[in-house]
Amino acid sequence: MRVFTISDIHVDYEENFRWLNNLSCDDYHNDLLILAGDVTDALPLFEKSLQSLRKRFSEVLFIPGNHDLWVRRSKINSLEKLELIKTIAANCGIQMEPLHLDSLSIIPLYGWYDYSFGQPSGEIFGNWTDYFACKWPVNYDEKRINQHFIAMNEPFLTNSNKKDFVISFSHFLPRIDIMPFYIPTDKRSLYPVLGTKLLEQQIRRLGSNIHVYGHSHVNHQIVKNNTVYINNAFGYPSESRIAQKELKCIFEI
Repeated sequence: MRVFTISDIHVDYEENFRWLNNLSCDDYHNDLLILAGDVTDALPLFEKSLQSLRKRFSEVLFIPGNHDLWVRRSKINSLEKLELIKTIAANCGIQMEPLHLDSLSIIPLYGWYDYSFGQPSGEIFGNWTDYFACKWPVNYDEKRINQHFIAMNEPFLTNSNKKDFVISFSHFLPRIDIMPFYIPTDKRSLYPVLGTKLLEQQIRRLGSNIHVYGHSHVNHQIVKNNTVYINNAFGYPSESRIAQKELKCIFEI
């Protein structure tokens, strides 16, 4: 059994959706896939994508990203959309809770960003799509949104057998020093909306051997505090230099 990962497949792009549907129907029947968020905000396309992946893998584990929670096409808020996503995932046979095997635990971690990586610039406040594509309950700011999601992880943090090999995964980054050193200065303006330090605290409690994350679209692997952090985003069609555009095997039994 192998564990593969991919994130940020953004199937709204025709070529991305075609890549997904061209994955082998024979090569992965005994394998697991970690899908670390950002499939699409369109629920019919989201469902088709999950159905396609479920046919190819023994198990698919999923955590939503910010794009998945956009509600531009709907009158519901983003937390209500999360409940719809959970229902669709369950109907497709997709796992959104911890999976415990004989010697392996895979733990999904919800999150958002809370500006613990820095304060956004005025340009980010004016242009970052989440600010107008997501809708939240009254009095929910980014800090409270993140606290809501972080609290959802608490039941997961006590389920892991400490003798297991632990793979945790989130869409958002748990620490900013896992970003590559070569990121241009102008691109670092996005760092405040990449994640939250509270995820890192939960990873420490889990004792994760591997943590998979998405969102940054920059494929990267680095070791920090004895945890291997891995980003394997598919990304937008134009992002061929920073994304490998293929599944990545991160573990094998």
